[in-house]
Amino acid sequence: MRRLVPLTLLTALAALSVTACAPGTSDGPVVVVTTNILGDVVQNVVGDQADVMVLMPRNADPHSFEISASDAARVERADLLVSNGLGLEEGIGKTVDAARAEGIPILQIGEALRPIDYRSGQSSGAPDPHVWTDPDRMRDAVALIRDAVIDHVSEIDTGAVRAHADGYARQLEELAARMTDRFAGIPADRRKLVTNHHVFGYLANRFDFTTIGAVIPSGTTLASPSASDLADLAATIAAAQVPAIFVDSSQPDRLAQVLASEAGVPVDVVSLFTESLSEEGSGAGTYIEMMDSNSLAIAQALA
Repeated sequence: MRRLVPLTLLTALAALSVTACAPGTSDGPVVVVTTNILGDVVQNVVGDQADVMVLMPRNADPHSFEISASDAARVERADLLVSNGLGLEEGIGKTVDAARAEGIPILQIGEALRPIDYRSGQSSGAPDPHVWTDPDRMRDAVALIRDAVIDHVSEIDTGAVRAHADGYARQLEELAARMTDRFAGIPADRRKLVTNHHVFGYLANRFDFTTIGAVIPSGTTLASPSASDLADLAATIAAAQVPAIFVDSSQPDRLAQVLASEAGVPVDVVSLFTESLSEEGSGAGTYIEMMDSNSLAIAQALA
C-alpha cells in the first residue's frame, strides 16, 4: 500500500505513515484529500490503485490550516478531490471552489452523512462537520469514497477498490463494537462530555452521552470564549459533577486547566486526538488508532 504525504511535510517523508504524491510527480491517477483523517480512510479504500495527496499536515487544526499557491495549483490537476465539507476546512475554501470551477469532481462527505446541527453556543443551528467521531458514519463514508473513486478515477482496478472498501468497512464495524464495549462500563450519571470546543456531537448521539458544554462555545477553534462563558461553564461543571474536561492534543489546554480549577470540584483535564492524526506511535497514527485511543481515554476518565 502506498503511503500518503501531506504536502507541507514532503521533506519528512521517512517519518510519516500518511503520505502523498503531488499531481505531476506520477503518471497515474491522483486523489486529493483535504484532511489527514479522511486521507487515511481514502488510502485504505484506494490502496495502490492511485496516489493520494493529503493537504493537511499531521497535528494541524482543520479549521485553520492553509496551503500555498503552488500546492493549490497541484490540486487543480487532480482526478478527484475528497473533502469533509460542512464548513470544516475554513482555510482552503477558495481552493475547493477553484477545483470545482476547473471541473474536478468533488466529494464532500459531510453533506451525505446525515449531518446534525449544533444545539448550543456560537454555532447553534449550523451544521456540525465533525462526522468522523461516529464510526458508523465513517463506514458509510467508505461506500461514498469507493463509488466516487470508481466513477471518476480512470485506470484503476475497480474490483480491487471494492475489496479494499469492504475490508476496511469491516474494520470500522469492529471499531464501533469495541467502542460500545468500552463505553458500556461508564455509569449513566457520568456519561457527560465537556470538550475544548463542540467536537463530539456525533459521538454523543451514537454512544448515548450528554454534552454539557465546551471551553470554546463554538464548533470552531477560531472562536473565543468570553469571561461570562467560562464562568457559566464552570458553574455547570460543578452542578453536574463532571469528572473530566477533554481537550485536543494539538491545542493549548490553559483555559481548560483554569476552568477545572474554577469549578471547585475534582475535574481532570484529559488530552485526546479529536481533529487530526498524529505521528506513528502516538496512538493516533491512523483513524482507527485515534478512535481506539480516544474511546479508551474517555472510558477511563468517566468510569
